[in-house]
Order: sequence, then C-alpha cells, then structure tokens
Amino acid sequence: MTTTAVVPNDVLRAVRIGLRMSQDDFAKAIRRAGAELGEPNEASKRLVQRWEAGTSKTPRGVYARALERVTGRPVEALGFTLPVPMARVHADGTGGHDMDAGAGGVTSAAVGAQTAARAAAEAFSGVWLSRYEFYSSSRAETYEGKHYVVLVQHGNRLTAQSLPGASSNPDSPLTLDLTVDRNVVTGSWVEQTASDGYYNGARYHGAIQLLVEPTGRRMAGKWVGFGKDFDVNTGPWELRLVDRSTSKAALEQYSRAPE
Repeated sequence: MTTTAVVPNDVLRAVRIGLRMSQDDFAKAIRRAGAELGEPNEASKRLVQRWEAGTSKTPRGVYARALERVTGRPVEALGFTLPVPMARVHADGTGGHDMDAGAGGVTSAAVGAQTAARAAAEAFSGVWLSRYEFYSSSRAETYEGKHYVVLVQHGNRLTAQSLPGASSNPDSPLTLDLTVDRNVVTGSWVEQTASDGYYNGARYHGAIQLLVEPTGRRMAGKWVGFGKDFDVNTGPWELRLVDRSTSKAALEQYSRAPE
C-alpha cells in the first residue's frame, strides 16, 4: 500500500510569521479579506493549522483569493500544491520550488539520530540579516541589498521571509527556499522589486548556495541569477543570525530597514 507523505507548508508559515500574525489573527484577516472581496469565507485557526501542517494542500478559490489579498502574494507562491488548471505562470517564468527531502520509513535505531539532528537543526530558526551584492551594468556600480528575514525550519528544510519594512530597498520582499545538508545550504531565492523603484517592479529569482560556519550563526556563499541583457550573474550572499527568537516582540523589533 502506497501512502503520500505529508509535507508541512513552511512557506505559508514563514509568510504568516513575517506578517507578525498568530494563526488566529491570520484566520481573522482571511475572513475580513473575503468580506471585502464580496466572497465570505469561514477561515478558522484550525484551517490555518491544517494548511501549515500540510494536511490540507490546496485552498478553494474563495480562500485562495483571500490569501492573496492578505499576503500580497499569488497563491502559487505560498507553498500550496495546486492543480494544473489553478496554477498560473508569471511572465518571467517563475514557478514553485519543491525541495522536499525524500520520505520513507525509519527503523527504531534511526529514531534517536533523527531526533538529535532535528533538535540541532532547529538552531537555524530565528531572525537573520540577509546581505547580498550585485553589479548594476546600467549604473556601472556595485550595490548591496539588505533584509531582516525570519527563518523557519522543519527538518532539513529552511524557509526565510523578509519582515515588513525590513529592506534597504523599500517594498522589495525577499523569500528563500532552502535545504540544509550538514554545513551546506542550497536552494532558491525570489525578490519582488518596488513598482516605483529603479527596476520598476521586476521579479527576480535564482539559485543560492551557502556554507554554514561552525558557530551556526553565519552562512556565506554565492547567488546566481539572470540579468536584463539575457546574461547570468553571480555575487556574494551572507546570512547572519541576529536573534534566535521569533516572538512577536522580536519580529516587531526587526521590522525596519537594516542600517
């Protein structure tokens, strides 16, 4: 008998935490959004828990539209598994990323090792300062982008979401979808630039690989992404742990532009 592994929706959880909302607050916001859209819904804390646990993988249309209104993100960028007719394709070809680790049965002898690994991995959760550098060919200068991001972990999966207002460039939310293998972190990044900024609301995305320092408080490596002239660019990227707490007070403290 074949069973489908239940994979938690850490992307949605990271987005919710980044909005500084409890599960109950999030459900209330979804109900308000539904009323504003003229599509009342019955979102509850229990439904949010089911979405984040991965036991409910596809929101109905009425919930999908409310989710988009609350988060400001397309539903396919919120970690859900969508049926083909519901999925949308962005002009830049952006799609979802599935970086789940393989799932299978474990022996009793492996339970202790998995528990220890999970406990150690939880040390990555917290608020991190993200900093990357990029060269602007049109301006012939090197610039840097900084964000405070909240990092959420489940097993070897890491999801980072920038906090509201916590960007050196206004209105440029950043998302990282990563996996960790010992001291190597690999995955993808997406950044939506401000509609009234230099890049006119362009959506950029690419790959990233980082090495974790022995202290576990810093990751450093390189990003890869595309440029305006159909070329592939790269540059340095680092994440530094600034607070292990993801409490509402801690998130409010870092919901500001990095210095």
